[in-house]
Amino acid sequence: MHTELRQPSSPTKDVLLEATDIKKSFGGVHALKGASITMRRGEITALVGDNGAGKSTLVRCLSGIHKPDSGTIRLDGEVINFATPNDARKQGMETVQQNLALVEELAVWQNFFLGRELVHGPFRTLDRKLMKKTAADLLKNLAVNVPPVTSKVRRLSGGQRQAVAIARAAGWGSKIVIMDEPTAALGVQETAKVEQVILTLRDSGVSVLLISHNFDQVMRLADHVWVMRAGLSVAQRRTSESSGDELVALITGAKAN
Repeated sequence: MHTELRQPSSPTKDVLLEATDIKKSFGGVHALKGASITMRRGEITALVGDNGAGKSTLVRCLSGIHKPDSGTIRLDGEVINFATPNDARKQGMETVQQNLALVEELAVWQNFFLGRELVHGPFRTLDRKLMKKTAADLLKNLAVNVPPVTSKVRRLSGGQRQAVAIARAAGWGSKIVIMDEPTAALGVQETAKVEQVILTLRDSGVSVLLISHNFDQVMRLADHVWVMRAGLSVAQRRTSESSGDELVALITGAKAN
């Protein structure tokens, strides 16, 4: 029996994040008309919908880029109001954007600690040794096959760059990592490697919010999926009880909730 759409209920020990009736307008454009979503601990939650459905706006509201006009967001049962993405990061929520936000001319370890440099000693000098070791350990823990952390980002493949961005987010985001189309520009082999990184992240106890147009990928990776249409959350399913065809029908409106 399929899970029917409902408004998120009162927090339970399994619910890590819940957003209820989120509304957001830009002038006369109503991007979100009352969207809701829940994420459980240690699961991969997918967010699907056509372009313009409101997925990116909802993610930006969750991660502190946009302030919702109304609605409630709870993390660990507590109401949160992120003013900036940095506020979200401080609460253990990291976002891997589609552009990855990596600096091409810097080394992998420098990208890991950009804006968060570690210092030591009375003169507060950069602790390069510790930053390199920490970055290498994070990549190793995620079983990512990447060159040494001293390599410049511009020399990495698309899959390696994506893996670096995910590992960086995992290193700083202790609770939730949001990923916006993480394999959109990758080939088959690189996609498989990045998907393994995402599963490893989930298995380490981090909750993942995956935004993807790839329904096969959603069915492979996600434990739960939310469907958006026209600024609203119109359905939710456990992936074990659904199919890619059903998701398409829910997105287009060919199937009722």
